[in-house]
Amino acid sequence: MGNDGGSIPTRRELVKEAARNPTTSQIKETQHEKQEYFWTTDPISQKPLVQPIVSDAYGTLYNKDTILEYLLEGARSEDVKRTSRDCVKSLKDVVEVKFATDESGKAWTCPVTGDKLGPGSKAVYLVPCGHAFSGIAMKEVSGDKCTVCETDYAPNDVIPIISAVETDIARLTLRLQTLQEKGLSHSLKKASGSKKRKKTDVVADPVETAKAAEKNSSINNSSTASLTAKVLQEQDSSKKRKTNSDTVKSLFSNKDQTSNNRNNDFMTRGFSVPVKR
Repeated sequence: MGNDGGSIPTRRELVKEAARNPTTSQIKETQHEKQEYFWTTDPISQKPLVQPIVSDAYGTLYNKDTILEYLLEGARSEDVKRTSRDCVKSLKDVVEVKFATDESGKAWTCPVTGDKLGPGSKAVYLVPCGHAFSGIAMKEVSGDKCTVCETDYAPNDVIPIISAVETDIARLTLRLQTLQEKGLSHSLKKASGSKKRKKTDVVADPVETAKAAEKNSSINNSSTASLTAKVLQEQDSSKKRKTNSDTVKSLFSNKDQTSNNRNNDFMTRGFSVPVKR
């Protein structure tokens, strides 16, 4: 060996190369761990996923309470923007995902095939109804109506849940851009502030817009109602404290400024001698 113009790799170089390039099994194991995490845990609050569960335009799952706290209070805004690719500006930008469960009520299943939905499975949900199915069921069942509620849907409104496939991400990005051009949100509802703004218009605060919209809209879900009521109650308490403070100040204010001005120089006022005529 040697003297042929070649080189013999040392053990150090071989170890570095092996550490730099993970094996196929390691890649699959990492992907499975990520899938299991996002299928069971809210990526923002780090709490277990519990109903009601919502999804953004890219199929990421969240607890609905987490999104409400973000929209009403601005909680964890940086985390939400990073995880959702900054596509969640109101409740119209998420869809509540309706999972069917098995007899125990713990595992999510496909209502058509009965297959378990979770890590390692290809699952989708429909917009606008939100019912979840396995990917195989959507291929086998033809038509443009949901098999559960018979709501119409378009082929482009089939959203993969927690997909890392590049083609899926590209399609969902293009879908979102198309909806925005039409003035629609991910849920196919009219997007908030979809009208063209003039250059002189003031851009409204998304948190304040969400507060007003949430206060005026009818709330059916119990968890949504309780959380919203809590936030609004805190706002009312703050207003009452401010009003009480102004009232207390008024008790110690000068009611008759003119009268007080006449008595201000009482101690320094001199004696006046009457003039004899």
